[in-house]
Amino acid sequence: MLKSMTGFGRCEKADAERKVVVEMKAVNHRYLDINVKIPKKLSFYEAGIRSILKKYISRGKADVFISFEELKSNNVCVKYNEAIAKEYYDSLKKMAETFDVKDDISVSLLSNYPEVLTLEEEESDEQELWHLIEEAVTGASVQLVESRSQEGENLSRDLCDKLNAMLQVVRTIEGMSPQILNEYRDKLRNKVEELLGDTKIDESILATEVTIFADKICVDEETVRLKSHIENMLSCLKQGEEVGRRLDFIAQEMNREANTILSKANNIDITNMAIDLKTEIEKIREQIQNIE
Repeated sequence: MLKSMTGFGRCEKADAERKVVVEMKAVNHRYLDINVKIPKKLSFYEAGIRSILKKYISRGKADVFISFEELKSNNVCVKYNEAIAKEYYDSLKKMAETFDVKDDISVSLLSNYPEVLTLEEEESDEQELWHLIEEAVTGASVQLVESRSQEGENLSRDLCDKLNAMLQVVRTIEGMSPQILNEYRDKLRNKVEELLGDTKIDESILATEVTIFADKICVDEETVRLKSHIENMLSCLKQGEEVGRRLDFIAQEMNREANTILSKANNIDITNMAIDLKTEIEKIREQIQNIE
């Protein structure tokens, strides 16, 4: 399915202890450009997050915003440092022996010494946290692809309508060529008769002039190539997938043929139609810039 490069996705995942929210928006860009804004606590997972995103996005500029919230009211714990407590205890015992004083060492006394008891933030289980992040990033990515596909479908429908209308214009130009030659032949004959009067016209010279004129204004090759490019683009749109760069190249070739037709045009109607073709091609090129 054809996809636009514009889209939005959001997903929220939570368990009993934490919540992860992922929001992403994407716009058109010549290449793939992913910008991830993530809390420092989750920076360890950035490489994995980018790997997931690349499975869903192949082209475009994507801004990804990830927020993290601890749901537990108290996520700290008391840590007992036994080695430090023993150092204090041994030192106090030695002081009691040295100075021959009463040994009144108690747990409450030891616990008041620095670093014996400390408050530390509980460490999250890395695998559980990654599973939560992975689910949230994947969910937002799927939603982003869905919005891109919907927009791509609208783009495809509009482009097909424009291309089919262009085909009709090209066929009209093709059908006008014989008429233009006949009009030129009649005009040339009338002009020569006006100048020569009763003198007999040399038909071979007249035919040569008409041939030279026909060669100058002939756009058969251009119309054939232009129709081929239009049909090729229609085929690419039906195939879908990642065709943005290919469509852009075809549009450039279409514009080249339309320019040649315009430069050869010796008829006001063909000139206007060639201008219309160029206008439609430019509209198509603008829309193609947003296709993945």
